[in-house]
Amino acid sequence: MEERMRHGLPAKRSIRGVKHVIAVASGKGGVGKSTTAVNLALAASSFRKRVGILDADIFGPSVPRLMNLKGEPNINEQNGNLIPLVNYGVKAMSMGFMVGEDSPIVWRGLMVMKALQQLLHRVQWDELDLLVIDMPPGTGDTQLTISQQVELSGVVIVSTPQDIALIDAKKGANMFSKVNIPILGIVQNMSIFVCPNCQHQTHIFGKDGVIKIAKDLNIDFLGDIPLDINICNLSDIGNPIVVAKPDSIYAKYYKDIALKVITKLETL
Repeated sequence: MEERMRHGLPAKRSIRGVKHVIAVASGKGGVGKSTTAVNLALAASSFRKRVGILDADIFGPSVPRLMNLKGEPNINEQNGNLIPLVNYGVKAMSMGFMVGEDSPIVWRGLMVMKALQQLLHRVQWDELDLLVIDMPPGTGDTQLTISQQVELSGVVIVSTPQDIALIDAKKGANMFSKVNIPILGIVQNMSIFVCPNCQHQTHIFGKDGVIKIAKDLNIDFLGDIPLDINICNLSDIGNPIVVAKPDSIYAKYYKDIALKVITKLETL
């Protein structure tokens, strides 16, 4: 801590009551990061872990819709902390709970950082085995603030196999490496589309690009998630595939990745 202070960096803080904090990040929007984060949190919960999910995307929060949660959080009158909303056995907090779904958040950087500080350190999580932070896409202020101020156990990178997404995924991985955050691995989302009628397989966004990036960066490849209409439709109605169809092959993909992450965390 003293070394960080001498270099003008804020001291990292743990989140009270939380054993492990991981970030789910992507270099580019639209790659299914939030859907992956929510399903990973729910999958971890299915392994009897006490899990929470924090939506750090101030301008484009997705967790309220994905978790089928609405309404403002209550406040603990004794300490002023926000009390998370709960669904499917997972606690959740998002700026989206405090504004209307159609209401834009038009804030400058200082206001965003203040809101982020409250979400990070003024939420009453109680005891959690795992807190999943759904990061906004990119490598901006939010990512840097969380990396520098929170004791992160690691980060999971999400990307599609598309070349344009892989460029930014690599930038994201390099950013976390520079700020000394362990990269737990990378997920290849929307890896393949299987026609529900004829079962023909199509690599819409390219083939195995994420696997190549993982090898190039010497990070673990955590697994594939296919492009499937069930995952998309169930996410849109706030009934994620891991909960709606827990025995499906698609839920198994998320559970396999979650188990790999949990195993890694238990060795730290």
